[in-house]
Amino acid sequence: MPENAGTANLQVFEMEDDMMNWHSQSASKCYDDDGRLKRTGNVWSASAHIITAVIGSGVLSLGWAIAQLGWIAGPTVMFLFAMVTFYTSSLLAQSYRTPSNRNYTYIQAVRSILGGGNVTVCGIFQYLNLLGIVIGYTIAASISIMAIRRSICFHQSGGKNPCHMSSNLYMIVFGATEIFLSQIPDFDQIWWLSTVAAIMSFTYSIIGLSLGIAKVAETGTIKGSLTGISIGPVSETQKIWRNSQALGDIAFAYSYAVVLIEIQDTIKSPPSEAKTMKKATMISIAVATTFYMLCGCMGYAAFGDAAPGNLLTGFGLYNPYWLIDIANAAIVIHLVGAYQVYSQPIFAFVEKGVTQRWPNIQREFKIQIPGFTPYNLNIFRLVWRTVFVVLTTAVSMLLPFFNDIVGVIGALGFWPLTVYFPVEMYISQKKIPKWSKRWISLKIFSVICFIVSVVAAAGSVAGVLLDLKKYKPFHSNY
Repeated sequence: MPENAGTANLQVFEMEDDMMNWHSQSASKCYDDDGRLKRTGNVWSASAHIITAVIGSGVLSLGWAIAQLGWIAGPTVMFLFAMVTFYTSSLLAQSYRTPSNRNYTYIQAVRSILGGGNVTVCGIFQYLNLLGIVIGYTIAASISIMAIRRSICFHQSGGKNPCHMSSNLYMIVFGATEIFLSQIPDFDQIWWLSTVAAIMSFTYSIIGLSLGIAKVAETGTIKGSLTGISIGPVSETQKIWRNSQALGDIAFAYSYAVVLIEIQDTIKSPPSEAKTMKKATMISIAVATTFYMLCGCMGYAAFGDAAPGNLLTGFGLYNPYWLIDIANAAIVIHLVGAYQVYSQPIFAFVEKGVTQRWPNIQREFKIQIPGFTPYNLNIFRLVWRTVFVVLTTAVSMLLPFFNDIVGVIGALGFWPLTVYFPVEMYISQKKIPKWSKRWISLKIFSVICFIVSVVAAAGSVAGVLLDLKKYKPFHSNY
């Protein structure tokens, strides 16, 4: 009997061990090594996020940027920015794990690798850059909505009514939409929005490209010059400022480093997140640069020195108006998604800080929605995110200078966030010896990019100051 009892006990223990192993395996299928829900992202979802972030309103100003630089410098500068962005993004992707711990945000990577005052400086630049981008996107979206309304008005009147109107109402409409979408809890739950937005970016880019080709075919000439806009229509000083601003516009077109770590945090492994992210970056930058080259060059070829700051809404490409309306609608849908891609890191940063200080504030209430899964309502999230959208909308109404704002944001964010911190973190992680050839080459690379950023910032700020002289706040009429 004791022998049978011992055997029975042994079988019970074995069954318990099997159950524990089964539960452990089930848990590992549901959760990652950091205890969070299993990440499901792959190279294609990451590419969609990046394309949503990269191919945004920046594409609309590239015809103007190339018009300032000319046929030689324009495409060359664009290609160089693409190479720099791909290289530094590849360096930054390696900062996601240090060495095995995950860094969920850009600033967390800086904190764990560099530490000290770098964290404060990075935080200031990152969140100001993100804030500037969502303001720029609000301006661009309102201009596109207004362009659709103005186009309808113009054609209904048979071209007799100039249809002047303010963009303020359309900024409010866009802001109201973002208040609703901002209640999506976190980044990983907006993959579908990024996919839709990426499709829309292709839609309006292809339409803009097609209209540019049609314009060139109609006139039978390729406009523009090798050196860009000539002295005469603008003074020598103005040309210098415009060339500088063009650098900022191109830099803005590639500004997505601020959300790279957050995008990488949605990727499943194996293979390693860095390897998947590098592949996604290569695909996205190649696609974006191809579109940028085509849209920017065709915009310049179609309009020459008169290329508008916003290709689709400059009324240079006015017919067929229904096609322009479709393109503008695609821009709006794309920017609705892009706004969320850039604002989610701000939401996460503020909410993490607040919940650490007041843990009870993260309490959620389940709201039953017929036909859908229950929605978890968080009062703090509702209030804070609504206030954020309202404030960004108000600033957009105060400073609706699309082209200038794009240049300032691109210039101020490019060097510190796209170049300096990725390079410094790479040097620290790889323990590259000081004054070695590798160390010197990386430092020279960083300094050159810094000089370019300073020049671009100077030109863009000069453009904003010039516009402020002839502008009345909250009275933006077109």
